[in-house]
Amino acid sequence: MREQGVHYRGHPFFACSAPLSRLEMMIDDLVPRRDAPVVVLDGGSEGLAEKAKARLLDLGYTDVSILEGGCAGWGGELFSGVNVPSKAFGEFVEHHYNTPRMPAAELKKLIAEKKKLVILDSRPFEEYHRMNIPGGIDVPGAELAYRVHDLAPDPDTLVVVNCAGRTRSIIGCQSLRNAGIPNKVVALKDGTMGWDLAGYQCERGSERLAASPSTEGKRKARDVAERVARRYGVQLVSPQTLQSWDSSRTLYLLDVRTREEFEKDRVAGSRHAPGGQLVQAADEYVGVRNARVVLIDPERVRAVMTASWLNQMGWPDVYVLESEKGLPRESGPRKPRVLDFTPWASMREPGGTVLDLSTSLRFRRRHIPGAWWVVRSRLAEATGKIDATGSITLTSEDGVLAHLAAREAQALWPQATVRVLDGGNARWNGPWEEGLSRVTCAIDDVWYKPYDHGKDYEKHAREYLSWEVALVDQIKREPAIRFKTY
Repeated sequence: MREQGVHYRGHPFFACSAPLSRLEMMIDDLVPRRDAPVVVLDGGSEGLAEKAKARLLDLGYTDVSILEGGCAGWGGELFSGVNVPSKAFGEFVEHHYNTPRMPAAELKKLIAEKKKLVILDSRPFEEYHRMNIPGGIDVPGAELAYRVHDLAPDPDTLVVVNCAGRTRSIIGCQSLRNAGIPNKVVALKDGTMGWDLAGYQCERGSERLAASPSTEGKRKARDVAERVARRYGVQLVSPQTLQSWDSSRTLYLLDVRTREEFEKDRVAGSRHAPGGQLVQAADEYVGVRNARVVLIDPERVRAVMTASWLNQMGWPDVYVLESEKGLPRESGPRKPRVLDFTPWASMREPGGTVLDLSTSLRFRRRHIPGAWWVVRSRLAEATGKIDATGSITLTSEDGVLAHLAAREAQALWPQATVRVLDGGNARWNGPWEEGLSRVTCAIDDVWYKPYDHGKDYEKHAREYLSWEVALVDQIKREPAIRFKTY
C-alpha cells in the first residue's frame, strides 16, 4: 500500500504495487472478484495497511488481511525494483536459453559497414518515440512474431531486438528464436541505455512503425504460432467453455493486440494488455495469483506468443481464446472503473491555494503556476506547510484523484472551501510552470527511470542494469519462485 517509489526499495517478490493514494483507481482491475483473499502490507509501522483494509472492506472486499509486521516482518527475501517477477524472469530466460546478445559497439560497426540488418524496438510507441536506436522500427513485444516476416523476408538479414534495458530485448529476441524464424536474431545488450552509455547518439521523435502484415506475412505468423503452441503447451478455450465458467475463481480477459485494434472492436469486458507489456509488467495487470487468464487475439499469434511466456513464468491457467463467435462486443476507449467515485464540487478556473495530486514526475514537467505538490496518502503532512483558510483547489492528471481526495482535504482544512478543478490538468488551458519548488513531502511517490534523473542519467543507468543482472542470483535464494522450462 506504500507509494510506488517506496515499494521500489524492497518488497516480497509477488507483491503488487497498489498505493493507498490510488487504491480506488487500481483495485478493480487488479482484483476484480470481491471475495478473493487479499493481503495488504506496508513497511510495518506506517498504518497504511490498516487504512487500506478498512477502505477495501468499505469497497465490498470480504476477505482482507494485513501482513503481520509488513516488510519488516517478512522474514524472507526482499526485492528492490518494480515489475520484479517479470524482470527476474527475463534474466532467467537469458541464462536458460543462452539468448545471444550484441554489444552496442558491434552493432554500430555493422551499421557503418552497411550490413544487411533490421533493428526492431520492442517497446510501446511512447517509449520508442522518446528515444531509439538510429534506424530502429517500433514493433512492440508480441507484435514481433506477427510482423517480422515482412520486415526481414530475406533469411540473410540479421534481426536485432532492443528495448530500453534488458528484459524486453531478451524476451523479444528469444520469442523470434522460439518461433523458429530462419534469420539470425540477437538482443542488443542493455538496449538504448547501453547504446547511450557507449557514447552513441539515440534518435528522438522517430515514428517508424511496423506495418500490418501482408497476407503471406500472416500465413507465416500463424505457422509460427502453431509451432510455439505445441512446444509450450498453450491451451485454447472455446467461447462456450469460457461462458460456462462460474465466478468462484478470478478471471482476467486480456486483449493483447494493439490499442487501435482493441478500441475498434473487442470482446465486452476485456482489458487492453499488449502482449509485450503483459510479460514485461505482469504484476500491473494480474493481481490474483493462480487466477484464470484468457488472452484474446483473433489471429491468435500474439496471444499464443504471450501465453507461451506466461506459462513459463509459472501461471498455471493461461488460455488463448479459440474463437470470439457469440461473445458480446463493445468498442471505444475503455476507462478503468473507479470504485466509490463521488463527484465533488468543481470549478473551471483554479482559485486560492492549488494542490496538485499528480505524480511528482508529471508535476515536475508542468503544473499550474503556484501549485503545491501533494500526495493523497500524506495530505496531513501538507497541513504543516499550507495554511489555507480561504479557498483550496485540488487538481490531478485528469481530475479523478482530486475528486477522491476532496473529502479528506476538507476534513484537514475545515475552515477552507475545497473545490476540484474540472477535468484536472488535462483541461487546463492556462500557462504552465516547471520544476519541484513547492513540495509537501518526500519525493518518492513513483519510481524514476534512469532517464528521469537528468544529469545523473549515466549513474542511474549503470545501477539499473547491474540490478537487472543481479536478479538471476537473488531469485535462487527465494524457494517460492518457480519458473518453468521446456
